Amino acid sequence: MKLSSTLSRLVLGTALAVTAQAALAQQQLVPAQSEVKFTARQMGVPLEGHFKTFSAQVAFDPAKLATSKIRFTVDTGSATLGSRETDAELPKPTWFNVPKFPQAQFESSSIKALGGGKFDVAGTLTIKGQAQSVVVPVTLTQSGATTTAAGALPIKRLAFKIGENEWADTSMVADDVQVKFKLALTGVGKL
Repeated sequence: MKLSSTLSRLVLGTALAVTAQAALAQQQLVPAQSEVKFTARQMGVPLEGHFKTFSAQVAFDPAKLATSKIRFTVDTGSATLGSRETDAELPKPTWFNVPKFPQAQFESSSIKALGGGKFDVAGTLTIKGQAQSVVVPVTLTQSGATTTAAGALPIKRLAFKIGENEWADTSMVADDVQVKFKLALTGVGKL
């Protein structure tokens, strides 16, 4: 009797764990409802751009933040400032060096709940082979089956070697760049 009871609990526990993992694995990015933008300043004038191609692997459970993980990847070759001339420069070695570093990536290491749908997501941001520890403030909102993660992250472009050589002069292009994102996700449990 004891063996079958223990075996039943083990099978049930395994089934629940597999079901929970399957639910997390079903969290998907909805690219058509998502965006990643950036704002830089050239000679004091704001330049706004965005990345056309990005992806996310999300395993987020608001009740289990310690085991939640987020990995976000941006194709650096998809950066655009809306000008053919400028866009032709961005993939070059001075800027994103797309042939050598085709992707930028953020990988979470911890997530802290702040209340009211706000979270601090700590992790490593890697651009152009340069890794920096960052904390990304994120606000989650839910509407129906969609959860939207929105936030902004200021970065220093020179810390990532974006704009080298003559473009390292911050009087021409400011060091500060603001990255803003809005990511629509499906499959996230109720907050």
